[in-house]
Amino acid sequence: MSSKNIGIKDVAVAAGVSVTTVSHVLNEVSYARISSETRDKVRNAAEELGYGPNRLAQALRTQRTGMLGLVSEEIATTPHAGRIILGADEAAKARGYNLMIINTPGSASLESRQADVQALLERRVDGILYATMYHRNVELPRNLENVPSVLVDSVAIGGNITAVVPDEDGGARAAVGALLDAGHTRIGFINNTDDVPATRQRLQAFRAMLTEAGLDGDAAPVESEVSEVHGGYAAAKRILAREDRADVPTALFCYNDRMAMGAYRAAAELGLSIPKDLSVVGFDDQELIAANLYPGLTTVALPHYEMGAWATDHLIDAIEGKEDLSLMALHPTVLGCPLVRRDSVAAPR
Repeated sequence: MSSKNIGIKDVAVAAGVSVTTVSHVLNEVSYARISSETRDKVRNAAEELGYGPNRLAQALRTQRTGMLGLVSEEIATTPHAGRIILGADEAAKARGYNLMIINTPGSASLESRQADVQALLERRVDGILYATMYHRNVELPRNLENVPSVLVDSVAIGGNITAVVPDEDGGARAAVGALLDAGHTRIGFINNTDDVPATRQRLQAFRAMLTEAGLDGDAAPVESEVSEVHGGYAAAKRILAREDRADVPTALFCYNDRMAMGAYRAAAELGLSIPKDLSVVGFDDQELIAANLYPGLTTVALPHYEMGAWATDHLIDAIEGKEDLSLMALHPTVLGCPLVRRDSVAAPR
C-alpha cells in the first residue's frame, strides 16, 4: 500500500484503536482522555505507515494555517544570531508548523516595522515571533497585538508582551568567575558604549563579582568603545599601556568576542602573550572568531538557538489554546549563558 493511500482507518487498525482515538491523538485534542501509552501507539503506527493529518482539512476546522511569522531585525544576515532562526524553524517543524521570515533593518522606522508585521498578518500567520539582533528595549508596532506574539532577545517599551532574553548578569558572572578562579586579582573590563541592557548589566555583574571576591569592584579599570574589533583594540591599548604597571590588569573581560579579537591584537603589539601574560574572556561564543583565534577564546555563549526554540514552543502553545501568554508577559523569561572554555585563560605570572 502506497503512503498516498494510507488513511486514518489504516492507522486505527495498526494501533488497535478507534478512528476517533486516532483523530484525537494526531490533532492533539486537549480534552481527550487518552493514556500516554495509547498516544505513543497511535503516533508510532502513523509514523510507520507514513500517515500525516490533512493540513488543509485541519486548517478549515481549526481556522489555523500552520504558518508562523518571524520578523527578524537583521539577524538573517548575522551569522551567530542566525541561530535564533534555526532554533525557531526546527521547533516549528517539530510541531507541524512552518516559518515565514521577513528581515527588517535595525534602523527601520516604526511605520516600516508595522508594514512588515502587516505583511505577515495578510498572509494569515497564526502567530508572530519578533526577534532583534541584540538584547535591547524596543518599541513595537501596534498591530503586533492582533495576533499571539513573542519577543526574542528584546523587551517591549511601554507594553506587556511575552519575551525571552539572555541572562546577561549570569553570563558576566561566569566570565569574571573564570578569571577569579584562575587566580587573577587585577581584572579589567572592555565594555560597549551603547545604552542597552547588556552594557549595563554586564558592567554591574563585573563590579559585583569583584566586590564579592573581596576586591574593589568600583575601582577596577573599565574602558568603553564601540563593540567592534577596532573598538576592542583601542580600549585594550589604553588599559594595557598604563604607566603604573601595578594598575595594569593581568586579565580582561571583553563585552563581546569581536572586542576580544581587538584585545588580542593590542596584546600582541605590546609584546604580551595570551594566556601567559594576559588572560582574556569574551562574550557571545561567535564561533568564527572564538574558535579560530589563537589561542582559542574562552567565552560565554548567548542562547540564540534556545531562545528561538523557547519562543516558538510557547507561541504554538498559545495558538493551540494550551497556554496564556499574558501570564508570562509581566517579566521576561531569562535563559542561561554558559561559559565555553578554550585556551585563553591561565594563572597570572
